[in-house]
Amino acid sequence: MAWIALPTFLYSLQPLIFYTGLGHTSMTALNLMWDVMSDILVTASGLFYFKEKLSFKKYIGVAFAFVAIFLLSGDDEK
Repeated sequence: MAWIALPTFLYSLQPLIFYTGLGHTSMTALNLMWDVMSDILVTASGLFYFKEKLSFKKYIGVAFAFVAIFLLSGDDEK
């Protein structure tokens, strides 16, 4: 049961990381990036830890997720 301390600690850092990120971008962009990065990490754990397979179309979807992070992380044009 002691193993649960590490994930609990890491999860408790989420509000601090999110709050710090607000100093760099808008809440809308930050929330979208947070959600997409979470999806990518869960997909990576499925691929590498659980040995799941993705179709070519789903790999394209993962590539689009990386493109979304790139587009959301840029400076806003005014």
